[in-house]
Amino acid sequence: MTAPILALRGVTRSFGPIEVLHGVDFALHPGEVHALIGENGAGKSTAMKILAGYLDPTGGEVLLDGTPIRFAGSDQAEDLGIIMIHQEFNLAEHLAVDQNVFLGRELKRGWLLDHKAMRARTAELLASLECRVDPAEPVRRISVPDKQMVEIAKALSRKARVLIMDEPTAVLTERETEVLFRQIERLRAEGVAILYTSHKLGEVSRIADRVTVLRDGTMVRSDPAAGLTQDDMAAAMVGRELSDLYPAKAAGGAEPVLEVEDLAVPGLVEDVSLTLRRGEVLGIGGLVGSGRTELAEAIVGLRPRSGTVRLKGRELAPERVAEAMRAGLVYLTEDRKGAGLLLEKSLRENLTLPLLETFGWPLIDRRREEAALDKAIADFAIRAPQRGMAVGNLSGGNQQKLLLAKTLLSDPDVIIIDEPTRGIDIGTKQQIYGLIAGLAAEGRSIIVISSEMPELIGLASRVVVMHAGRKAGELAGEAVTEGGIVRLAMGMEQTARDNAA
Repeated sequence: MTAPILALRGVTRSFGPIEVLHGVDFALHPGEVHALIGENGAGKSTAMKILAGYLDPTGGEVLLDGTPIRFAGSDQAEDLGIIMIHQEFNLAEHLAVDQNVFLGRELKRGWLLDHKAMRARTAELLASLECRVDPAEPVRRISVPDKQMVEIAKALSRKARVLIMDEPTAVLTERETEVLFRQIERLRAEGVAILYTSHKLGEVSRIADRVTVLRDGTMVRSDPAAGLTQDDMAAAMVGRELSDLYPAKAAGGAEPVLEVEDLAVPGLVEDVSLTLRRGEVLGIGGLVGSGRTELAEAIVGLRPRSGTVRLKGRELAPERVAEAMRAGLVYLTEDRKGAGLLLEKSLRENLTLPLLETFGWPLIDRRREEAALDKAIADFAIRAPQRGMAVGNLSGGNQQKLLLAKTLLSDPDVIIIDEPTRGIDIGTKQQIYGLIAGLAAEGRSIIVISSEMPELIGLASRVVVMHAGRKAGELAGEAVTEGGIVRLAMGMEQTARDNAA
């Protein structure tokens, strides 16, 4: 094996009195994809930030080409060819796509910026990623998956020796993921060392040459990927065997709780009807951009709509989110960082914000708030080193559990959960699946929107599939299969009907 380009040797890292990395040894070799996996909070992000110059180790050494180095910061690491694609976007929303790609490294012609060259080069990079975004478009106007592609284009524009990828496919479709994998194969062939983190163990099995597992800040195994099964990886991550990932499906009753008739969102959703029964988990599938999220947001009042939404027989007015919540209908957003949580605020402030009037507004009863937080931490197994810490410093899994606790604080009858486990490790996924099943067992009704077909198949007794803003079909019982969902999501059933006609 060739000598490593970048390595950690006996690295520890502490935040105050808490040590989060314990003597980690890790090496990245040219032409190798090295997967780093572990539960949320295992120390992956900390290790990656040390490798990329964003953090200094508390103890141990970082070695570049075998020589100890202490980066002055991430800029120095980037100048040395160490590039990191962050899980959270690092984009200037008000700038154009091409300006983001070359921000801080602008191309010049004499004393002037060469806008034409930067725009042309950005167009080439986006074309290689099969991304059709206009390089002149402001980033704030493009979709979340396209923002991820811009981040990847920005990284590809640099002469990377080491490319660190933190959950790069979390918001990508399967097609976009395939495009990314082709780029990874190209970079591997060119001798780039790639560090790849993902909670999608199928991806890890497919793309990685070596897999290293962190658990609670300690490296528990590092082996060639060819000798590891997904079950091996999951067991190493959580320290136990993971059987029965999905709980038994809720049967649900006959009583309709939520009825949607002929719902339309201008330009996005057209003529969708569905029924949700008491104690049922209903899945909504479809490709990104098919109208799944827009449908959910219209149902709860976050978007203008036509059509009828009835909750327990009572018709809900459009664009009345507070009214829907008081009636017992709530929505857990897919964007926990951008729309679900205030990252700079504490757990208590985030938990109680939607219902401040019940805690004595304007004179807040702090003891009642703390009691509510105690219950949420216990009920949802939220792990936080300090109760007063900023939510942005929690792991993704604990942020998601806090968001779920916040959403359920109003004791709703119907819960719409959009992408319940995006960016969540497999152990926390199992916990959230158990929470969803428990809610259904209590008689609550749940709609789960997910891009992961195994999740829909494992949780839902019925699945509504969206295609191009319309309801493509509905599957129930044994018909809820990957093949059935894919055919509807791709519009194949409609094409067959059209051809028959």
